[in-house]
Amino acid sequence: MGVSNSKQNHQSPNSICKDVVGKNDTPTEMNEDVESGTLSHPREALPEVETNSSNEITWFDEEEVFYKFVILHSQSDIEEAIRLQDILQTQFHIEPGIIFAEMPCGRHKLQNLEDAVNGSAWTIILLTENFLSEAWCEYQSYATLMNSINKQHKYNSVIPVRPASNGLSRERTPFVLQAINALEERSPAFAQQVVNTFQETLYKKQQELWKKERWKENKLE
Repeated sequence: MGVSNSKQNHQSPNSICKDVVGKNDTPTEMNEDVESGTLSHPREALPEVETNSSNEITWFDEEEVFYKFVILHSQSDIEEAIRLQDILQTQFHIEPGIIFAEMPCGRHKLQNLEDAVNGSAWTIILLTENFLSEAWCEYQSYATLMNSINKQHKYNSVIPVRPASNGLSRERTPFVLQAINALEERSPAFAQQVVNTFQETLYKKQQELWKKERWKENKLE
């Protein structure tokens, strides 16, 4: 994903990049990519890779990370995204994870979206009332859903989550997301739903596919 494996938990919202999501942003640059089910953007140079005798892909760049999850959220929900990130990592030991606001500052946010989705096993969409107030949030959900439909290994990788506080009601949830069973933090079954969803075996499979894709990309450059 091109993001360093640094300690990103428990960051203050004031220290997180603020320009990754804008309330008044109306994304237009990737309309064709969304329709075709791809997330693409001019890429930075990738680290070199090699394969050993068992054909296992080896990275020279040890800081390259394939995350277990990324949380897509509204600009107003950074603190809520951090809270959910901490719950998943500390209570359920699902790590490493990242929230979208922790993606590198200064880069085009469409490139950050591509790297976040392709560089993690699961994409969590944080459904709060603030979700509806930002066009960028709805765009993210459409783009990630199309990506999961058109990439076989990304099937069922988009996970809507309604937090206990300020959760978006089912009636107000965009139609395209209503078809996906959301994790409800208020539900007594939430803990078991998390365990059933974020399975280590699925993560390992996606991680190996990600390594192969990155290796192919590097070979084409």
